[in-house]
Amino acid sequence: MSISRRGFAGLLSAGMVLPTTLWAQEDPVYEAVRSTVFGVNAEFEAGMEFLTERDNPDVVPALLTSMRFSGRRVRDIAKVMEALTGENHGTDWFEWMLWQERNAQIVPHPSLAPFKREVLLGIDQNFDLFLRPEYLKRDKMKIRLEEISWGGVVKDGIPSLDNPKLISATQADYLKDDDLVFGVSINEDERAYPLRIMGWHEMFNDVIGGVPVALAYCTLCGSGILFETQVAGRRKPFIFGSSGFLYRSNKLMFDRETHSLWNQYTGKPVVGPLTESGIELRQRPVVITRWDSWKASHPNTRVLSLNTGYRRNYGSGVVYRDYFASPDLMFPALVDQSKHRQKDYVFAVRQFGAARAWPLDAFKGKPVINDAIGGRNLMLMGDPDKRSVRAYERGPHQFRATPNGGLLDEAGTKWTVTEEALVSPNGTQLPRVAGHISYWFAWDNNLGDAASVYDG
Repeated sequence: MSISRRGFAGLLSAGMVLPTTLWAQEDPVYEAVRSTVFGVNAEFEAGMEFLTERDNPDVVPALLTSMRFSGRRVRDIAKVMEALTGENHGTDWFEWMLWQERNAQIVPHPSLAPFKREVLLGIDQNFDLFLRPEYLKRDKMKIRLEEISWGGVVKDGIPSLDNPKLISATQADYLKDDDLVFGVSINEDERAYPLRIMGWHEMFNDVIGGVPVALAYCTLCGSGILFETQVAGRRKPFIFGSSGFLYRSNKLMFDRETHSLWNQYTGKPVVGPLTESGIELRQRPVVITRWDSWKASHPNTRVLSLNTGYRRNYGSGVVYRDYFASPDLMFPALVDQSKHRQKDYVFAVRQFGAARAWPLDAFKGKPVINDAIGGRNLMLMGDPDKRSVRAYERGPHQFRATPNGGLLDEAGTKWTVTEEALVSPNGTQLPRVAGHISYWFAWDNNLGDAASVYDG
């Protein structure tokens, strides 16, 4: 379910927003900020005059929240923001959000938390599960509250698929050969999860090969990451859903046990009860590839059924068609585009205490790359046309591809490529390394200087 600005105004007029929170009592800054959305005209005008005279940009993060929901008042709000910052971005919320990300030195006024909470609970009161006042204290969060954006849907507005129905490859006549799928194989349990279905759900919770896992698919990031959900010291596996919130155009998922918000890209909790837990979900290998390729190499695979329990248009190329075809982002995030465009694809690995990305274009004409990360030698096999990359440890070997798609080491010995490992004729195995495809902006924005990038 998506709610427009006009729809939000309807909630206001219907009295479906919460009253002023008690933990921002008699604060003139809070009252001025609140007037942007909830005040009558006289209150709003007085509030803007007060904030202008106060002359402190610490209220800009709250005014940025107002810009999305204040209707005709947005121009007046923008003028106040310009006066407080010396910047000139007019009513462009996107550009103001990028300015905010650049200016992390500005600590928001304490009124931001109660105001943002009130606005967001006016959209969906279930957001209270994520936005408890005790969770929103600045020193208790791993991300900046001012950069959490509403993604346009309510809690579970993008419904997860939990233990979804699967069918055989021969029954999956709805799939076209060039449809892309997430391919997963754990303990010889082979599965295909088509992107044309997963784009509508962005999350599945399942057990594959006896291992509880969740695939967190951030369509905005172009990133589907397979996580193990059983964590040491916890009795039950985590079950995840979509919160309706974003951080720098990255999905914030939540677990249904504690309702903590998690960064989809890192597998770490960032807001809520688990923030200080130190938990980081373990990644499992997953590959994106064409259906005909996966089916040919995994004839016993099972596939998502169209019978998901939800009514969606699961046709090829339907979901997020315009976004995937555009070079632009839907939500703001700073990104260094000096070498790569923001929606160029990379293959991302975060293992062995290090992080490294390989541009998908690097595999054009070079299907095998011998490289290293965190002191471990890696071999990567990639096919840009299928958006496919698999990574393996290579030990002391140097690998090369044969014209027919085979794999030879430096001695000319042929190795077999499986989803779990590289296997030599004498039975030696080199294990698969977990990684995933991603848009460049998500990699750059979440890891930045902490990571390295292959440059050929």
